Amino acid sequence: MLYDLTVTQFTKMLNNLNHILDKGVQSAEARKFDVDVLLNARLAPDQFNLIRQVQIACDTAKLGAARLAGVEAPIHEDKEKTLPELKARINDVVKYLGTFKVEDFQGAHERKISQPRWEGKYLTGSEFAIQHAIPNIYFHITTAYAILRSNGVDVGKKDYLGEMPFNK
Repeated sequence: MLYDLTVTQFTKMLNNLNHILDKGVQSAEARKFDVDVLLNARLAPDQFNLIRQVQIACDTAKLGAARLAGVEAPIHEDKEKTLPELKARINDVVKYLGTFKVEDFQGAHERKISQPRWEGKYLTGSEFAIQHAIPNIYFHITTAYAILRSNGVDVGKKDYLGEMPFNK
C-alpha cells in the first residue's frame, strides 16, 4: 500500500508537474517573454521561487521512497537554473522511482524514519508517508502550479490531476 501511495502517486504527480512546466513554456513563447521570469517567480516574498518548488518536490519524492525502502537516494546539487535542467531533474527522479518494486517496501510501515532537522525524533514509515512525504510533495507541486497560474499560464485542475485510470 505504501508503494502505491508514494512511488506510484509521486511518479504521476512529477509527470503532471512536467506537463504544467511545458504549458509555462508555451505561455512564455506565446506572450513573448523569457521563461526565466516564471522560473524565478514566487507567490510571496518569503516563499521559494518556482525553481526551488520543483527541486523540493523532486527531493520529497526520491527521499520519501528511499527512506521507506531503507535505501540511500541519489543526490542532486540544486544547481538547476534553466527549464531544461529542471525537466532533466524531474525525469531523473521519475526514472529513479521506477527502480522500486512493491517488495522494496516490506516492513516500511514500521520502519523508523528520521531526518537531521527532526533532532533525533522519528516517525514510523506509515506516519512518515501520511503525515510528511505525501502532504509535502502535494504542497510543493501545488505551489508550483499556483506560481504558474498566478502568472497567467493556462493551467487547470485537469493539468494538475493528470490522466485518470477510469474504468468502463
